[in-house]
Amino acid sequence: MTRDLHHTATGVLLPWADLDRRYGPWPDGVEVHVWDGVMPGTEPAADVLARMGLWVMPYAVPGADRLLPRLPRLRAVQSLSAGVEKLAPLLPAGVALHNGRGLHDASTAEHALGLILAAQRDLPQWVADQTAGRWNPHFTRSLADSRVTILGYGSIGAALEQRLLACEAEVVRVARRARPEQGVHAVADLPRLLPQTDIVVLVLPENPGTVGLFGPKELAALPDGALVVNVGRGRTLDTEALLAETRGGRLRAALDVTDPEPLPADHPLRHAPGVLITPHVGGGSAAFRPRAERLIVDQVRRFAEGQPLRNAFSRG
Repeated sequence: MTRDLHHTATGVLLPWADLDRRYGPWPDGVEVHVWDGVMPGTEPAADVLARMGLWVMPYAVPGADRLLPRLPRLRAVQSLSAGVEKLAPLLPAGVALHNGRGLHDASTAEHALGLILAAQRDLPQWVADQTAGRWNPHFTRSLADSRVTILGYGSIGAALEQRLLACEAEVVRVARRARPEQGVHAVADLPRLLPQTDIVVLVLPENPGTVGLFGPKELAALPDGALVVNVGRGRTLDTEALLAETRGGRLRAALDVTDPEPLPADHPLRHAPGVLITPHVGGGSAAFRPRAERLIVDQVRRFAEGQPLRNAFSRG
């Protein structure tokens, strides 16, 4: 049944065009518009924005939220990011928020594994030797037989676990609350778990309970030579405490996220021994776009049919 878009706000604003060509026509009664969020002044006209009920926000476009005040009949926002804690407070009351849970699992897990392997097998040193024309073979650490503690065990943690087990590592699962039936420990168990950890991987969202969660005490509990990996949010790891442990070489780190971010060019973390840094690119692989497109298409169809949307995020 075709609906009156002006009265029911079934318009949909998407970041990418031509999805209907690849995935089939949009449902009857849905008015689809596209805005990629990149160029100022390219936003749809005010009368179009007034008909939008669902907005799929552009991914990794700073300032795209500026459109929110211009969407008076908005009912739901779909973010393509897994972490939406900073976006949630910006939404008007009554607007449902849905995150990109699952879209980045493979990409982020793959990147975390790459960071771990690079650090364990001294790949930065080999790259430097190649550039300098040196041939200096030596034995390295290994991922096999290492004990890896995943802090923030969710869908990304589970995807990483699959890859770690394939590399013959032992995995310890940790989340905010214990889930004994799933073999998941609580954060409160960290003092007992960290002294036996070779590699700890932070996959934490940023919220009041996680900012600075991994700080001086947690770092001090790790054994000499342990590797700290962060692919969650930079502020969950205490930067100054990490610097204190890495400057002297007691701990190593492989970070895709930092605090501050972007990391200044002269920041001491860039020059600390045994620290490998990538610029928050864990979710940015070719695996993301097809997964995101399938989610968008499914959400638009659910929206058109009045069905609950997937990945609802609770702001309570």
